[in-house]
Amino acid sequence: MTMNRRFFLGAAASTLATMAGTLPNPVSAQKARATASGQSLDYRSVSELRALLDARKVSAVELFEHAVGRIEAFDLRINAVVVRDFDRARAAAREADAALGRGERRPLLGIPMTVKESFNVGGLPTTWGLPTGRDWQPPEDAVAVARVKAAGAVIVGKTNLAIALGDWQSFNPIYGTTNNPWDITRTAGGSSGGSAAALAAGYVPLELGSDLSGSARIPAHLCGVFAHKPTSNLVPQRGQAPPRSPALATDLTSGLGVCGPMARTAADLSLALDVLAGPDESDALAYRLALPPARHGALKDFRVLMLDSHPLLPVASEIHAALDQLAGKLSATGAKVARSSSLLPDLAESARLHTRMVRNFVAFGRPPEFFKKHQDEVAALKPDDDSLKAWRTRAPLLNHHQWMAGEIARARLRQQWAALFREFDVVLCPPFSVVAFPHDQKPDQEQRTIDIDGETHPYLSLIVWSTVATPPGLPATVMPVGRSKAGLPIGVQIIGPLLEDRTPLAFAAMLEREFGGFARPPELQL
Repeated sequence: MTMNRRFFLGAAASTLATMAGTLPNPVSAQKARATASGQSLDYRSVSELRALLDARKVSAVELFEHAVGRIEAFDLRINAVVVRDFDRARAAAREADAALGRGERRPLLGIPMTVKESFNVGGLPTTWGLPTGRDWQPPEDAVAVARVKAAGAVIVGKTNLAIALGDWQSFNPIYGTTNNPWDITRTAGGSSGGSAAALAAGYVPLELGSDLSGSARIPAHLCGVFAHKPTSNLVPQRGQAPPRSPALATDLTSGLGVCGPMARTAADLSLALDVLAGPDESDALAYRLALPPARHGALKDFRVLMLDSHPLLPVASEIHAALDQLAGKLSATGAKVARSSSLLPDLAESARLHTRMVRNFVAFGRPPEFFKKHQDEVAALKPDDDSLKAWRTRAPLLNHHQWMAGEIARARLRQQWAALFREFDVVLCPPFSVVAFPHDQKPDQEQRTIDIDGETHPYLSLIVWSTVATPPGLPATVMPVGRSKAGLPIGVQIIGPLLEDRTPLAFAAMLEREFGGFARPPELQL
């Protein structure tokens, strides 16, 4: 049985009754069964579940049923898992149990997980939230999906996303709105908002997301989970393409976009990256990379550059305070923490570069009237207008020579960052300028605003912290490090050197071990 959100509404009455306590609660029942054997399954990591499965203390079918129980109990409020594939997943779990019984061991064998709706899964819809994609089903899995399946993962379903992957909120006309498990009146982020919400709600321990302008990093920050944006081109993206598009190895974003893991622990991110990384076998130009080990094994040995302000947009004071507190904790461990460096590239220019290249990419294939509108708007701009809004307007009209100039600017950025990473091991900064904010679904994003400490700013300027790592293609790990006064998660973005993904991942693991990491949303602690 393959069901999307629309089909699942037929079960609404019974689920609501379950939540009200008039029927046996599926999560509580599953939890009781697990506790009877001494093993509570709520919010377990992949590593913990792997140990339980390998020791035959829990079965893959039990893990699958536990995931289904939580989804059925909570997802009417959260709306994270919008395409459900329970019948095939149950069969896959049974196959995993048979394989475990034969003594097979694979990294994800028997582990339930979900994937972002934008990834092709053979036999399931891929719509990107677009009405034009309704009911389209790809014939085969995306490369990343095939890899997690080969590692033994049980794909329970697909998670909600922003329409066309183009927003920091996850809502669309196909599947509706995803709510933040910490406060359902607020966004879970986007475009991988359903992915982050599914993790925060304890449905599954692992997710597959994607990131171009913070699409995985920002939801992780807003929902209090972990995400890793890999080095550009480290994880193949074939099979993550708009509906009805061919699954090609070509990356039309020139390495700006990536796909990577999301989880509730740094160790699970590392494990999943090992499964996902490597060239696309269908690409004759693919080459193999051996990622170097983390630079250090203890926090005290790290040289850290802390950034907590951006020239184009302020950071909420609560986020600033959380990062300041983190800097103090790091200094107390013996780590060398600096607050500025002459080697730091121009963050404002990086944001402008990112904006014009991404906006040019997403304009590809638009109708002639779209470009005529932008021509008229560009003609009305002052020649010296260097604002992000001006570059959003100009970007669709960039010619090939201007695009190549952008590629040269990205190469220069990579050189600058390489020089900086000879003096520092990681750069810490906010993933986003604000914590989870109330839903704002105005159709024109230019008309939206965001409040930062009582001052109003353009919604689309929130892009700035995503543009630090993306244009040069750097790896970046996001993890929770604090809470706002309202109890909402606050994350930190840990940026590492090119192709040294293991360094920010290891640093995140050390922070987690020393100061703590994921915490359960209070309302979901059954």
